Amino acid sequence: MKAVYATDLSAASQAAIETETCLHCLGRIGVEEFHLVTVVPANVHSGMPGIDFEKRRKRALRRYRDVIEGEGFAVETHVVRGTPHRRINGIAETVGADLTLVGSRGKSPLENRLIGSTTRNLARTTVTPLLVTRIERGVDEPAVVRRHTFQRMLYATDFSTNAAHAFEAFSYLKNATQEATLVHVETPKDPEPSAEDDPRDRLEELADRLEGWEIDTRIDVRQGDPAEEILASEAEHDPSTILLGTRGHSRLRRLLLGSVSEDVVARATGNVMLVPPSQTV
Repeated sequence: MKAVYATDLSAASQAAIETETCLHCLGRIGVEEFHLVTVVPANVHSGMPGIDFEKRRKRALRRYRDVIEGEGFAVETHVVRGTPHRRINGIAETVGADLTLVGSRGKSPLENRLIGSTTRNLARTTVTPLLVTRIERGVDEPAVVRRHTFQRMLYATDFSTNAAHAFEAFSYLKNATQEATLVHVETPKDPEPSAEDDPRDRLEELADRLEGWEIDTRIDVRQGDPAEEILASEAEHDPSTILLGTRGHSRLRRLLLGSVSEDVVARATGNVMLVPPSQTV
């Protein structure tokens, strides 16, 4: 597997890259090659007096590369100019990446409503599964909030095609996952389920698949607002990462990510992994 790691070279990004446990987790799910990407925004001019942004970023990326290569991964670096999320997605498509990673500081009152623009735009437009790694905020030397990235997964499903596609990520996550919580939220708008369409039974079928991979699994059927209940389930079960499927990438979706996904990415305590719809026809 190939992974694109998008970094702004901040202390938070450095913390994620230098946490060996996180790298080991990625190795366990099959990542063998990293593409480190940093984007110089289009409005930053290389000719600004006394500053060579591209050279500084290349030097910083070399330090990151040395750390990752030291853990046995192949690494390529990319310093590019433009709109960050577009360039990151473009490189992911060009290299045939299987996963994109980005670090995000923990939630603040502002981030409850508005997450960082690059993370938000990647969440809306990603062409690969996107792992948002949560980093501590408000400290001088930030660290990742959940060191064992895939050890305890919380998978939220509305039983849609997109959610089913996200569940298939367990085919490689299973090598690093020990526990899973399967969550479905019933809302007042949902039709009354038939006897053969009971959500608990459907979750039990998914749980049987995970148990076959020796993943200890529990189910959690809740009622209420989906985002609120997924976050409540996170608080109760303390997963390392929440796994969600996302919807398509129409113009409207680029302007407004589904409220469930955006709320969870912005407000979750731990990591969030978003899986876009399959691109195969």
